[in-house]
Amino acid sequence: MIEEAARLLKTGKCVAMPTETVYGLFCDSGNEQALAAVYAMKGRPASNPLIAHVLDVAMAKRTTFGFDARAEKLAAKFWPGPLAIVLPRRPEIAAVGVGGRGTVAVRAPAHPVALAVLEAFGSALSAPSANRSGHISPTTPQHVAEEFKDIDDLLILDGGACSFGIESTVLDLSRARPMVLRPGAIGEHDLSPIIGAVTMPHLTKQDASPGTMAKHYAPSLPCESVKADTLTRRLFNQTVRTVVIGFATDEVSAPHIKVEMPCEAQAYAQRFYAALREAERSGASAVFIVIPQERGGLWVALHDRIRRASA
Repeated sequence: MIEEAARLLKTGKCVAMPTETVYGLFCDSGNEQALAAVYAMKGRPASNPLIAHVLDVAMAKRTTFGFDARAEKLAAKFWPGPLAIVLPRRPEIAAVGVGGRGTVAVRAPAHPVALAVLEAFGSALSAPSANRSGHISPTTPQHVAEEFKDIDDLLILDGGACSFGIESTVLDLSRARPMVLRPGAIGEHDLSPIIGAVTMPHLTKQDASPGTMAKHYAPSLPCESVKADTLTRRLFNQTVRTVVIGFATDEVSAPHIKVEMPCEAQAYAQRFYAALREAERSGASAVFIVIPQERGGLWVALHDRIRRASA
């Protein structure tokens, strides 16, 4: 299937396959028609850039300018892995895949299937998450099949459930001071010892990274984030059957439904998007996400995803 995927990609088709973060909808980073087809397939706004996935540093240098000592150190520490680095792009990356910007986010995914396809293809592959624009990111091949059940010829490579479960950190090195555009599994405390201080902004508009729209990663049901100490009152006043994505200590009684989440950050991340999809299939009419305690680290990224899912 690896060779078949590479063959399809070389003919301008797209292929769904796993990374360690989420499943992506991959196509040739230099093929304008293939990129446009991915945008159309997702219903994705043209201004929302894609991440270019590379096999290694050598491939990253063929697609970007300015892969400097900072980028080298970050790649040595975190690649392959969930860190995308924004740098000026070379012409090999088509402008349509980055919203017309002069920069591109690049990363080497830590999944053997994605790396095998990249090696067979031989150059960068751009991908958004393999779901309809704004909807919940897919973390299993079944999620991808559900999203695109109307497309018969989409090749979906089965790599099992994603190990991280939320999207990569996006770090912009094209600015005077490094800036995290999208939080992920690699946080400020991981980055600053290597490259010094980084800025963690609250973005209000589409930037040079995917996943920065106010509403994103969202279920089709009305969704709100609620504090644990207000949950009982909120459910008492709730007039429709509601799924509560919460913890063992959260009391939820019929007709409402609880989807219990783990308390450890990595396990929560692996489960989060699947829990939102479970809520959609439950027959309920609304979703409450109990806001986890802010404890830094990966929880920063999880709070970001909860905020956008419930915007």
